[in-house]
Amino acid sequence: MSANYDKNEDPGRRKRGAGYDKRFIKEIVLAIENGMPRSEAVKAHGMSRSALCDWMREYGSQAYHARKQGHLSLQQRRSIVRALEEGRMTVAEAKLAHNLSWTPTIKKWLRDFQRENEELEASNKTLMAKEESNRQPDPDPSKEALEEALKKLQEAELKIKALNTMIDVAEEQFKISIRKKPGARQS
Repeated sequence: MSANYDKNEDPGRRKRGAGYDKRFIKEIVLAIENGMPRSEAVKAHGMSRSALCDWMREYGSQAYHARKQGHLSLQQRRSIVRALEEGRMTVAEAKLAHNLSWTPTIKKWLRDFQRENEELEASNKTLMAKEESNRQPDPDPSKEALEEALKKLQEAELKIKALNTMIDVAEEQFKISIRKKPGARQS
């Protein structure tokens, strides 16, 4: 480090219990932002890891904080979860592909999206039950079959609308064209 400190005094502390010098703190924070491993800083300067985390939180630059915040959008997390659920990717592959370091984070996403899907299914069933209770019973079985087909058609239309919305959001988010162009050749 290129600090201008008195060689006889500890560069970080003035007196026991007095805390660390702000210049020293900012120098350590800058070194961490420039790639110095936290463990190396902790060993070299005899500080606690929690103190270093506090310093990074308080004195870290905006660019550092932007890099540390959740770097995956909601759509990207949903895409990872969908790939995991469909078996197209393992947790280890997801961590590697998306530069994730902590497995419990991915497992939390899986739980959250599973809970969200269950809530959507429950609300969908409630809406369908309300619609069913509002309808007048009809003794004609052919009319019941027609109503059942109409109900399935409405569900399919809702699914198509949801999928189209997801594609629109993905196209906007990733700035790529997902839908096939008319007349395009198959690969």
